[in-house]
Amino acid sequence: MQRRLRLRVKRLTSDLSTKASKLFFGQNAVAVISQTENGLFATDPQDMGVGKVLRKTGAYGQDELARVLAHIGTDESALVVGAHIGSLVVPIAKNCKQVVAIEANPDNFRLLKINLFLNAAANVRAENIAASDKTEMIEFVASRANSGGSKRMPQVRAFEYFYDSPNTVSIRAHALDQFLERQSFSLVFMDIEGSEYFALTGMQKILSVARALFVEFIPHHLRNVSGVTPAEFVALIAPHFANLEIPSKTLHVKNSEFLPLLQGMFDRDEEDEGLIFTK
Repeated sequence: MQRRLRLRVKRLTSDLSTKASKLFFGQNAVAVISQTENGLFATDPQDMGVGKVLRKTGAYGQDELARVLAHIGTDESALVVGAHIGSLVVPIAKNCKQVVAIEANPDNFRLLKINLFLNAAANVRAENIAASDKTEMIEFVASRANSGGSKRMPQVRAFEYFYDSPNTVSIRAHALDQFLERQSFSLVFMDIEGSEYFALTGMQKILSVARALFVEFIPHHLRNVSGVTPAEFVALIAPHFANLEIPSKTLHVKNSEFLPLLQGMFDRDEEDEGLIFTK
């Protein structure tokens, strides 16, 4: 009950923010540009997630970014699945040879392209698709209040995914092993709000080569969005990686401990913004 009440408060706050931004910036304003530690970024003035953090604090995800950069070299390539508006893509691109950035939300993708231009990120290839286990059209929830929370249509349509009256759009999705057939990556970074199981299924060849995988772990996304168990999630990762780091717990474990540890986190509803799997 308390969680639902908090979401209703967030919805009211989002509606008030939308009205305020339109009054302040005008009906036709689609972006505000901010100078940040991540780079120069155009953000949706209505976005109360990453966009608000960039505008208010002038930085986003610096701890996570430092962990990512520790696993990528200047002559290597990275794959970012769930690029959003590029707040991590741009600084990663400055520290490696090439980045392929996958972003499904069309509005986020438009800002991503603008931000790549603003930061002269010529070594980034951006694709407006969703990552899946096959080529298909999927229903996609384009969140308003927190555009970074956009996701494929959940199997369980919980209120927390729809509290801000998001738009629903059809998006083309691909298995990345086929879509990026002739490319390999040293690092894969994934933040796709519950679509991880489908994306991982479609990129087993990519994972076999990658030295590191960063992936979000949120139990309610596994349950409600993809409808899979921790065992099914781990089965797609364990064949390719020997080690797991869990930043939120300051833990490092070996392959045999992947499932028991993540099952325990799942049962306790414990999240981590970026598990780190390495060879």
